[in-house]
Amino acid sequence: MAFWDGLFPRRASQFESGNSVTNAIVLSKRNATVSLNKQGALSGNLRVNLSWRMRTSDIGGRSRQSGRLLRPLKLFQPDVVQAHTQGMVNVDLDLGCMYELADGTKGVVQPLGNLIGDLNASPYIRLSGDDRFGAPSGETVYVNLDKRDEIKRLLFFVYIYDQTPAFDRTHAKVTLYPGNGPRIEIELDERAPQARSCAVFTVENVKGELIVRREVKFVYGFQSELDRMYGFGMQWGRGYKTRA
Repeated sequence: MAFWDGLFPRRASQFESGNSVTNAIVLSKRNATVSLNKQGALSGNLRVNLSWRMRTSDIGGRSRQSGRLLRPLKLFQPDVVQAHTQGMVNVDLDLGCMYELADGTKGVVQPLGNLIGDLNASPYIRLSGDDRFGAPSGETVYVNLDKRDEIKRLLFFVYIYDQTPAFDRTHAKVTLYPGNGPRIEIELDERAPQARSCAVFTVENVKGELIVRREVKFVYGFQSELDRMYGFGMQWGRGYKTRA
């Protein structure tokens, strides 16, 4: 990256689809779908990862950035550490997946209720780990694409466990890593201060072709509201996490 790119970070290009430099496909409103078939990604495990970090740049707002541009030498001075509110520190984003199988079976894989799923038996989806602190590794759900004919549709979603609306305080990204082909990235970059859940993307089996579609639809409720939006028709109750 050039020195001037560091001074003017917004100058970087925003890729909406295949990026030869990063070997990634970025789904956006304009380019919202991608076929796993056409990417040659129909075998092995599809790894879906959620990662996030706090929006530290929002603490100072635009005035900090504009001040640095007027005084370039400020770029080389460390930021003053600012106190965070308790809610800002304790943001806990969770990754989940609602599924409908070819035989009509419906369910959910998520940290709440310890519904971790199974990779080698129905539903062929498994949650690996529950990141409660925004660690670099994030949270990951695996989908067994060798059993793709058993899968009718999937809805991957993110929700805030502690019920504190904080999507506008985080930089969150969901990345799909197929067994073959480029990774697929979806940014949760729309501000939704009061939202508690977000439908991130769907995977639909259309006559044997697996289509990934970006959704990024924020809602003020939780899983039951996402269920109503996408018509899974499941019954929902209050769930809890085991203590770490």
